[in-house]
Amino acid sequence: MRGEATVLHADLDAFYASVEQRDAPALRGRPIIVGGGVVVAASYEAKARGVRTAMGLAKARAMCPEAIVVPPRMEAYSEASRAVFAIFRDTTPHVEGLSIDEAFLEVGGLRRIAGTPERIAVRLRERVRTEVGLAISVGVARTKFLAKVASAASKPDGLLIVEPDQEEAFLHPLPVERLWGVGKVTAEKLRSRGIRTVGQLAELEADAAERMLGKAAGAHLHALSRLRDPRPVEATGRRSSIGSQRALGNRPRTVDELALIVTQIVDGLGKRLRDRESTCSTVMLRVRFGDYASVTRSRSLGAPTDRTSVLLGVAHTLLTSVGPQIVDRGVTLIGVSLTNLTEAGNVQLELPLNGEDDSRIDSVLDAVRDRFGASAVTRAALIGRDAGVSAPRLPEHE
Repeated sequence: MRGEATVLHADLDAFYASVEQRDAPALRGRPIIVGGGVVVAASYEAKARGVRTAMGLAKARAMCPEAIVVPPRMEAYSEASRAVFAIFRDTTPHVEGLSIDEAFLEVGGLRRIAGTPERIAVRLRERVRTEVGLAISVGVARTKFLAKVASAASKPDGLLIVEPDQEEAFLHPLPVERLWGVGKVTAEKLRSRGIRTVGQLAELEADAAERMLGKAAGAHLHALSRLRDPRPVEATGRRSSIGSQRALGNRPRTVDELALIVTQIVDGLGKRLRDRESTCSTVMLRVRFGDYASVTRSRSLGAPTDRTSVLLGVAHTLLTSVGPQIVDRGVTLIGVSLTNLTEAGNVQLELPLNGEDDSRIDSVLDAVRDRFGASAVTRAALIGRDAGVSAPRLPEHE
């Protein structure tokens, strides 16, 4: 554990909506919804009226009739993210990206050349506002967990420093939902036992928390409640997984419709896999139902692969396994991740489908898309279908 607060958690405020307001001055100070059939992002003005991400657009309009709806501009968000991360990396070499709009920065050891962590944080916020035109909130603490909680507490457009002697006073009065990893189900379980604040959880013995929440989750959350989080800031390198997901709103979907969306997702992931010259050993499917509960299914492959046809077959099998629940409960989000990635060159043992060399088909499709654009060629089943909104991704860093 560090002896002083040297970890920064920097988080752009209402990122997509803020980019839209930055680029169109007439939108500033007004409720903005970014999306189409579903809310992809919302400005603070819209959030104040109850609008939330992944909400159906019709419901969002009913809550905030004066909201201005703008279509997503993913390239604009990616460009803004690249500019902000360039400032992060100019501040310190120790940057751990969490998503395109947030990161941890370790600034210990920079005092002589850059000043105190507080001064570094102030300067970082000034640069992001001046050079990129966006507001960013920053939390500073000894640990990653506390820094993230502090940045959330400082929003919007704030800076909060949690010094070591202030940690308990800051954390313990907060609701248990602020603990990293506490979702709706865990929060309800804790509250049903009278545990409503982080401090109340910290008062328990570790074994009591483990009996209540399970060994792994109980031990993790109890450690956080007692301010134990030894995880270092790890500079972002090549990730061991890639993924993509689609927010679907509340309209009923058939399994066949979802299968086409999964095909769109996997088609893009297959190309990303080959572009980074990697292979995948595990395919994971995530589905969020209409009641906002989630389920995850995964399957390991017999051998690492980068072939889209193989990945598609596994993803569709996973979707079929949750098909009955989809019909009964509805779906608001679906995503696919490819995990356990390794460098290409591993022996691929799976046989081509129908006697054809499908790896050559992938290569031809990749070449056409690289030259003429992602929409230049597509699968027949996807012709004329909306590709949906896919969030920009954090770029790979060696």
